[in-house]
Amino acid sequence: MAQVVVVTSGKGGVGKTTSSAAFATGLAQRGKKTVVIDFDVGLRNLDLIMGVERRVVFDIVNVISGEARLNQALIRDKRVDTLSILPASQTRDKDALTKEGVARIIEELAKDFDYILCDSPAGIEKGALLALYFADQAVVVTNPEVSSVRDSDRILGVLQSRSKRAEEKKDPVKEHLLVTRFDPVRVERGEMLKLEDIQEILSIPLLGVIPESESVLKASNTGTPVIMDAESQAGQAYADAVARFLGEEKPHRFIEAEKKGLFKRLFGGRAA
Repeated sequence: MAQVVVVTSGKGGVGKTTSSAAFATGLAQRGKKTVVIDFDVGLRNLDLIMGVERRVVFDIVNVISGEARLNQALIRDKRVDTLSILPASQTRDKDALTKEGVARIIEELAKDFDYILCDSPAGIEKGALLALYFADQAVVVTNPEVSSVRDSDRILGVLQSRSKRAEEKKDPVKEHLLVTRFDPVRVERGEMLKLEDIQEILSIPLLGVIPESESVLKASNTGTPVIMDAESQAGQAYADAVARFLGEEKPHRFIEAEKKGLFKRLFGGRAA
């Protein structure tokens, strides 16, 4: 039975699409047949981060409107053969998405895939509401800052009241917290919220903590999901989060400020 997983947040710019790409790739690397859908109609960034922008011919709106079949719009990843991408339209607006159309797509994808990831646009407009409506599970992405956490809290309320599961009075959407752009040094200085504070406000299980890392920007610019950079802390943190999502026990890494030795204190230098 396919699981529908929405990657969502209230605020823009927190790393949702980066997380969607990394998470989908990580699941596929584990042998799970995975498809990731871009719901950000009008902007469309998932294909860039996945490195398939030149291969986009048809998109989700073409499928919903009957201009293309689903298998024509799906793009198979060349690096991980169990991973596919369904891009958004760059030229249409969000009203082109319909609940009935999205339902048909998810029903058809569920025949062939283990996981259907929905990369949600920010906020609670139509594209975002459709992305979360069919969810069985939600990865709520937030930065360690007050406005981001507050907006994520609002999204949790929407998940609990406006999802299909809520409407049908089924078990609620299973929620996971993913904290991105975390810098333990800045947390120590009081410039960012502590993990405990974020968890206290949102009260959902912590899935992963992704450290602030230049490798994320580099990966986005090269069209390579950062989880494929196994040398980077961000890549390792995403791999840990995927493992936890699949039920493995993994300690959280990169959440404590590195203690500098005497040499570094005397002569400076940055941690790798």
